[in-house]
Amino acid sequence: MTDSQNNTILHAQQLHKHYRMGSEDLHVLRGVDVSVKHGEWLCILGASGSGKSTLLHLLGGLDTPSEGGVTFNGEDLFSYSAAKRDRFRNAHVGFVFQFYHLLPELNVLENTIISGMVGRSMLGGFGARASMRQRGSELLESLGLGERLKHRPKQLSGGERQRVAIARALINQPDVLLADEPTGNLDRDTGQRILDLLQGLHKDGQTMVMVTHDATVADRADRVLKLERGRLVHD
Repeated sequence: MTDSQNNTILHAQQLHKHYRMGSEDLHVLRGVDVSVKHGEWLCILGASGSGKSTLLHLLGGLDTPSEGGVTFNGEDLFSYSAAKRDRFRNAHVGFVFQFYHLLPELNVLENTIISGMVGRSMLGGFGARASMRQRGSELLESLGLGERLKHRPKQLSGGERQRVAIARALINQPDVLLADEPTGNLDRDTGQRILDLLQGLHKDGQTMVMVTHDATVADRADRVLKLERGRLVHD
């Protein structure tokens, strides 16, 4: 049975990841198996250093495993060339990071649509720019940022910056949203509002994988897996 037939969008099998640090071999992931179904909100819960960010990067094709593989709708991500994997990420995956990674020289709308312009020719980019700006404006309006389109990141609060980062992740209508500690840099109340926003996206059908160290954050998800020292553990 294929991944698409059994409703699995992402599947990781026996993922290992090693890093060399001088003479040391740092074994970050140790044979992780995980599947994500269409429309599911999966959370990976783990302490700092457990390997959860590394796992998220492998699921999204940002990094390559030392051993094992990841399939997306049944296709092996790591059989792709680097260029094809870049195109895959841009078309199918949205990333939200703890520290936002907004470009300070761009305004809110420009930061939102930048991934929508990646890979387009100059002529194609001009042709798509108006529609992309329209979609970006509507997306930001829906996230409560309609009056902030021309603001620079330094003019925004932490919660506003994270909402811009979420808008940027959604601009290409990704199949999967991957969120790495999305509330980790926010105060409690602001973090709860970001979780409410993510929960609303999930109710609208967005597939999400989130990693966090906070069990109260993980409780929002449909399913929680615990990662300890590079291995999934079961209660």
